[in-house]
Amino acid sequence: MNISLLFLGFLLLQRATSENVLIWPAEGSHWINLKPIINELIARGHSVTVAVNSAAVYINYSEPSPVKFEVFQVPFTSDKFQAYINTVMEFFIYEKAQLTYWQAYRRFSAVMEPGIKLTKGICDGMIKNERLLQKLRDSKFKVVLSDPVHNCGDILALKLGIPFIFSLRFSPAFAMERLCGQIPAPPSYVPATLSDYLSDKMSFVERSQNLLYSFMYDWVFLRTWRDWDAYYSEASGEPTTLCETMGKADIWLIRTYWDFEFPRPFLPNFVFVGGLHCQPANPLPQEMEEFVQSSGEHGIVVFSLGSMIKNLTTEKADLVAEALGKIPQKVLWRYAGEKPKTLASNTKLYKWLPQNDLLGHPKTRVFITHGGTNGIYEAIYHGVPMLGIPLFADQPDNMAHMKAKGVAVVVNFATLSTQELVVALNTVINDTRYKENAVKLSIIQRDQPMSPLERSVYWIEFVMRHGGAKHLRPAAHSLSWYQYHCLDVVAFLGACVAVFLYLLTKCCLSCCRICRGTKVEKEKTQ
Repeated sequence: MNISLLFLGFLLLQRATSENVLIWPAEGSHWINLKPIINELIARGHSVTVAVNSAAVYINYSEPSPVKFEVFQVPFTSDKFQAYINTVMEFFIYEKAQLTYWQAYRRFSAVMEPGIKLTKGICDGMIKNERLLQKLRDSKFKVVLSDPVHNCGDILALKLGIPFIFSLRFSPAFAMERLCGQIPAPPSYVPATLSDYLSDKMSFVERSQNLLYSFMYDWVFLRTWRDWDAYYSEASGEPTTLCETMGKADIWLIRTYWDFEFPRPFLPNFVFVGGLHCQPANPLPQEMEEFVQSSGEHGIVVFSLGSMIKNLTTEKADLVAEALGKIPQKVLWRYAGEKPKTLASNTKLYKWLPQNDLLGHPKTRVFITHGGTNGIYEAIYHGVPMLGIPLFADQPDNMAHMKAKGVAVVVNFATLSTQELVVALNTVINDTRYKENAVKLSIIQRDQPMSPLERSVYWIEFVMRHGGAKHLRPAAHSLSWYQYHCLDVVAFLGACVAVFLYLLTKCCLSCCRICRGTKVEKEKTQ
């Protein structure tokens, strides 16, 4: 009887604590980063539904999974979306370096325009599908977890009348965390996102550049995304803006941590969860382990440019392969393109690598990376120094952080030469300071009261338990830009000072005239 009552109590407890969670994902590495959170939510008894569009490239919604996929139709195919992604990557990797700053900006605007149309098509597929929206309302979701790289997760949450949480490394408009989330970012020591090479210790010239970067990104944000204001107003049924809607997020899960970030002020609804996907290494497949062990005392180099870059031009591939052949280490290179002609016997190509398991292997000496946040955090977790070849988006910014922390050497992909790559590799491998600094960051990453994954899920469950976290949102969200910067107060005080000085001047002039008149009167009477 007692066992039955305990079992019944357990079932009732599970039912009481299990909730429905809706996910609004993004593509590529962003989806990879959401998976650990989804798996942990499911392990804790929650029901997870992913709203995925029919043209998704990296989200396989047809395979068996404990995740429920709510697929909605969009007016284009996955091939068209993949073609757009390829165009963006080709611009950043091959075109941008050949253009002047303003040419690059104009070209970037042209490249992004089709992407905005595609994103709006994704939004329409969900927001304008009243039948699907009603189905989601009937499911009684408690929270929406959204990656703002794809817009409209916030609008979806508002239409369903439930709180929402953002999960991101940095926003697509570069300025959303600062302008929409109201997180403080003094340009005197907080580098603007995508400033590429700035750290928190800046010279006068660098501070000037950083201030200009901040103004420029604000301008780009307002110019590029103002069309979304009209879309958001129409979708919500009342006048609003993209920024105002994003500002209603209860929690911002930022996928970095203080081993990566430079110290800076932040708000209570900003939670840093970098490395949430990191885990101890598993044994390697036998064939791969044999190749690794054959490296002897020299060890191995792990080389991957991420999930989206699977090949290079023939010229670049030959250049890289030639450089890899000039080091004594064995190299495992994730590469799906045509075999380079200069490929040496110490290098093996793989279409897929167990990256985390390789980085956790004791024979790994260096990680050659494009600078994606996921790969960087796996390297930090396992204490592996890096050679960065940043290509696009946040990657140059990420590697600038790693260079400033003393764990990486960074090279320019556009101007890369064989000799430069060889020198960079030998520097990271043979200079023990890089390994020492990487181990220090690893210790910091692991020394936390709860793991980043536990912290992520805790705050998601917190929002579900309390129906939001409005008490953590600063009052800045209810202020206009001029009120936030106290410009109205400054103007009022300035006006008061001006009136006081005006009256003081008038009084002084009047006194002078009176004194002068009295003196003249006395002279006349004498």
